[in-house]
Amino acid sequence: MEKTNVKMVYQYDGSKFCGFQRQNTIKTVQGEIEKIIFRTFSQKINMISSGRTDKGVHAMEQVSNFVIDSKIPLEAIKRQINKCLRREVKVLSIEKADKKFNARFNAKSRTYLYIMRDEENITPFESNYVTGLRKSVDVERFQEIMNDFVGKYDFSSFMKKDKAYRNPVREIFYVKCYYDEKFGEKQVNVEICGNGFLKTMVRIMIGSALAVYFGKEEKDYIRKRLEKPDVDGKKILAASEGLYLYKVSY
Repeated sequence: MEKTNVKMVYQYDGSKFCGFQRQNTIKTVQGEIEKIIFRTFSQKINMISSGRTDKGVHAMEQVSNFVIDSKIPLEAIKRQINKCLRREVKVLSIEKADKKFNARFNAKSRTYLYIMRDEENITPFESNYVTGLRKSVDVERFQEIMNDFVGKYDFSSFMKKDKAYRNPVREIFYVKCYYDEKFGEKQVNVEICGNGFLKTMVRIMIGSALAVYFGKEEKDYIRKRLEKPDVDGKKILAASEGLYLYKVSY
């Protein structure tokens, strides 16, 4: 039977899942989507995705591809996922892709967005979507600290151990820190764009930068750990609530 390689772009609320990657006993983004397609269309698929997000991490734009029988209408797949996972996952677009398209390996860049705001200005309804800070962050000072990450490095010091990734070298193209238009200096948004990210890498980058900013680590902490990579060393994690997979470029 003829097969179609499908490219799907979608969003999800990470607070509703225990991470992205399929697991046997817990609810995950990949697991739920694959279950719906199996139950509805009797198709067992394996989603290949631009990246895997941790528990509690959201996606404004995730991209996956999978192979399915050509006779199945793509709009029916989109409609079924949006119906069954309403308020949790939303498929933005679904289309036939070239047979060689691979959502992971063909991606030229991924951009993550981290949102942090003064705790007193976060409502209970926002607590799963913004990271709270006890003290304000000056965007220019934080930008200077984050600039140390820009470039091509061995990021072993800024990742959790992961057997799936044997090459810890990644390139960060840019980091952009700015105040949110709505909240002004009360909220800082951080965009990090790179060719790829290791397990929990963005959260450790942000956590490390915050530790430097608030004086818990020396000013050269990040630079030293980039110069002497150590996968077994200390890891400073920022909270997951304010992290979003923002966009993927091909």
